[in-house]
Amino acid sequence: MAAAFDAFVRPMLQRPNLLQTGALCHRREGDRTQVLMISSRGTGRWIIPKGWLMRGKNAGEAALVEAWEEAGVRAVLASDRPIGSYVYDKITKRGLPVSVETLVFSVEVQALEDDFPETGQRQRRWVDPDEAAGMVAEPGLKQILLDLDTRLRH
Repeated sequence: MAAAFDAFVRPMLQRPNLLQTGALCHRREGDRTQVLMISSRGTGRWIIPKGWLMRGKNAGEAALVEAWEEAGVRAVLASDRPIGSYVYDKITKRGLPVSVETLVFSVEVQALEDDFPETGQRQRRWVDPDEAAGMVAEPGLKQILLDLDTRLRH
């Protein structure tokens, strides 16, 4: 009976993941790719710009807005399709974790502005994808970063 519950009933009782959009901001520096990492406002962990979907914008457009607001990135989407996604637990204001899936879009950085909505609230740092993978906590984002050059070619 317990196996039947786990197989059929439990999935119906679980909430679906909330959905965010993320911008994996990158540039070419000589013959190598670099990614832009930013610090989170709360904990100072290294992350990519990300946020909730926005009314009137598709997920890729929302990723560009997040890249601008959180990192001062002027950019274009490399593709309107995500290069991957990852799931993480976001801690709510009540202290409870909620599962969030983040669709990750490839964002080709054209310029970085010094004056943007979250200036002074975050740090920015250009690093190689392997180094970025070592900076993040989320296993799924880590894998996207490790596979970045392959993902960008497709």
